[in-house]
Amino acid sequence: MKQRFKPKFNIKKGDNVVVIAGDDKNRTTPRLVLSVSPSEGRILVEGVNMVTKHLKPNAQNPQGSIVNEEAPIHISNVMLWDAKTKGPSKVSRVRTETGFSRISKKSGEVIK
Repeated sequence: MKQRFKPKFNIKKGDNVVVIAGDDKNRTTPRLVLSVSPSEGRILVEGVNMVTKHLKPNAQNPQGSIVNEEAPIHISNVMLWDAKTKGPSKVSRVRTETGFSRISKKSGEVIK
């Protein structure tokens, strides 16, 4: 994807989010974002969208195994968690001297 049309998202790796749509929907418990892929518009959230993966036998694992791991979900299915109001919140971007900062619309607090 060209740099000019690269999408900008308000969710970053290490943020706390709540899942607002899908099988793992829960607006009350925050979960950690493990990775963000802006070109695909998907994020990897801890404990959400668990899939079963079958691993072939190899030198390190001669038996092979079955592993449960997270699969990416679409970024529109999550909202940023606001710690002050203890709920999901929309985000606004404000330009500062050092760049952009994210501000919660519910509480008005700066998101680190």
